[in-house]
Amino acid sequence: MKSILSQLVSSRMGAFAVLGLAALLEVCGDACFQSGLYRASGTASALWFTAGTLILGAYGLFVNLPQWDFGKLLGVYVVLFFLFAQIVAKVRFHQSPTVPILAGGALIVAGGLVITFWKV
Repeated sequence: MKSILSQLVSSRMGAFAVLGLAALLEVCGDACFQSGLYRASGTASALWFTAGTLILGAYGLFVNLPQWDFGKLLGVYVVLFFLFAQIVAKVRFHQSPTVPILAGGALIVAGGLVITFWKV
């Protein structure tokens, strides 16, 4: 699995796909914990925590197995995390982004573009 992921992230589209999946896993794992804390009790809460633990564990492996310079890709990752977080907030928790979230999100996207494309 390690060599497959390392080979996959050697291309731009492969790295983008792996970062996208990693961001989605992190957002979903966090959403499971939020569901366990605030939207369930008893056994259902424990199941949400278990799911969150498994998903965040998968995220940790998935993002750390490939041999890549994660620092260079951090801008893209933060943008993808923000976008997936907004989608999950809307779909799972029925929370629409406010104007400050949209303005901050625009800054996040702009920062991601600077980090990704600024050549020194």
